[in-house]
Amino acid sequence: MSDEDKPGWLGRLFGRKGKPDAAPDTADAPVTPDPTSPASESEGRLDFATGADDIAAIPMPASEPSEDDALKNEIPDEVEGADLQPIAGAPERPPGGTAGDAPENGTGPGESDRKPEDAAGASAIVPPEEPAAEQKRGWWSRLTFGMKRTSSALSERVTGLFTKRKLDADTLEELEDALIQADFGLETATRISEAVGKGRYEKGISPDEVRAILATEVERALAPVAVPLDIDTTKKPFVLLMVGVNGAGKTTTIGKLALTLKAQGRTVMLAAGDTFRAAAIEQLKVWGERTGTPVVSGAQGADAAGLAFDALKQARSAGSDVLLIDTAGRLQNKAGLMAELEKIVRVLRKSDPEAPHATLLVLDATVGQNALSQVELFSQAAPVSGLVMTKLDGTARGGILIALAAKFGLPVHFIGVGEGIDDLEPFTARDFARAIAGLEKD
Repeated sequence: MSDEDKPGWLGRLFGRKGKPDAAPDTADAPVTPDPTSPASESEGRLDFATGADDIAAIPMPASEPSEDDALKNEIPDEVEGADLQPIAGAPERPPGGTAGDAPENGTGPGESDRKPEDAAGASAIVPPEEPAAEQKRGWWSRLTFGMKRTSSALSERVTGLFTKRKLDADTLEELEDALIQADFGLETATRISEAVGKGRYEKGISPDEVRAILATEVERALAPVAVPLDIDTTKKPFVLLMVGVNGAGKTTTIGKLALTLKAQGRTVMLAAGDTFRAAAIEQLKVWGERTGTPVVSGAQGADAAGLAFDALKQARSAGSDVLLIDTAGRLQNKAGLMAELEKIVRVLRKSDPEAPHATLLVLDATVGQNALSQVELFSQAAPVSGLVMTKLDGTARGGILIALAAKFGLPVHFIGVGEGIDDLEPFTARDFARAIAGLEKD
């Protein structure tokens, strides 16, 4: 074949032949696959003679979801983002809310900063079903599994630092850096590295010895804040206000707490105070059905303070032991929304001067150091009396709990390591310390 008979680049690209010797009228005809040709010749190849429409119709293999995608697909506790846009036709907050006789009814501050969630998403946000009995594990097993990311990251660093290496200043500095990266905080990281180095300079130390020292120091830091939630039976109902940012897990935590309190023989009532998300109201109702707990709710967009006031009256009339009040997620740096939280507290105190009797701030462990500013600013708007740390299974920076204890000293009542109904347990310093250090339960 002469050079001029060879197909050009475009011809070769689109499967067209060069000038044929005997059939010039079909010179530009597209090449079609020969159905009789062996599969081995065409397997794994895309025939460039295929038209654009045909190519588009070829099913492409689904890509494997990434770890981040998997986390995003989990059932959310709250809707992400504080500045949600309004639904077309959604009701505005009525001046009187749903509690006509509640004091200070009316539009609360900061409404422009937070809008209702699309009600269409309500059915998608439901509590996870309980696992089958044969799949259930004990709390220690769930805790160590949930803390695996943090403990594994630390163990890898510790093993690499202290295997066949004498202890020196550089090694201790690297250990301190590893602890800071796990969000232990500078103060705690310095104390642990000093404890490891005490009397051991220029000597060998095994990774297991380092982990044992780590567990001891973590337990020492957390023991003062490992305080059970105390329900004062002289206050009836005992009002428990749940606060926190979007996505921290307040609504799910309320459902789990209701189950725990009912197991203790207490009568419980829930208040759907997150009136800005239809999904949150429906989610709390589902938890109410699963736990056999009555739920006080209003229309989407109703005044949250008025609803809380009404719920307190109903709980008192029903003789409930505990009233758990959900609140809308709000960013700690939104002054208007934090002022609205102050209003809820102020309105409750018009009915009971001591209410709320406990205010639990629910923190998402995955936010890391941001949890420190959340505690500081939420404490300015509401009388935060204790913490609940959720989603410890979703981060390698579980040490943030230690940094919180060192800075604020607030009681840590519960920790969560999953979405299951049994994945929230009272906080125990020793168990947490050994889990984060990668040690077995003693």
